[in-house]
Amino acid sequence: MVTEKVEEKGLVVVWISGDREAAQKMAFMYTKNSMLRGWWGRVRLVVWGPSAKLLSVDRELQEELEELKLAGVELLACVACARMYDVVEDLEELGIEVISMGPPLTEYLKTGWKVLTV
Repeated sequence: MVTEKVEEKGLVVVWISGDREAAQKMAFMYTKNSMLRGWWGRVRLVVWGPSAKLLSVDRELQEELEELKLAGVELLACVACARMYDVVEDLEELGIEVISMGPPLTEYLKTGWKVLTV
């Protein structure tokens, strides 16, 4: 479970944009390369807000998400946002852990994780 305290810090990319190009050209590209090139020991991508809706319907982004998983990027989504867009099951089927993100994000910010918002 992601909510417990984790000793190894890393990078958290909070993807909030419903812009497809922002996903491909920043959020997905950077998280994947961060793992493949060893820039960070741990990388988490958090799907939050409009990105949840976009990801639930965009097949190409879903395919790219598979590459992120293979690279070792940890995938999370905000359950409140997913419920607003009625996409909880869609995101879970993509292998994303859908949870309450307020406490983990607060923990990341307080304990030394680097947080990037796209």
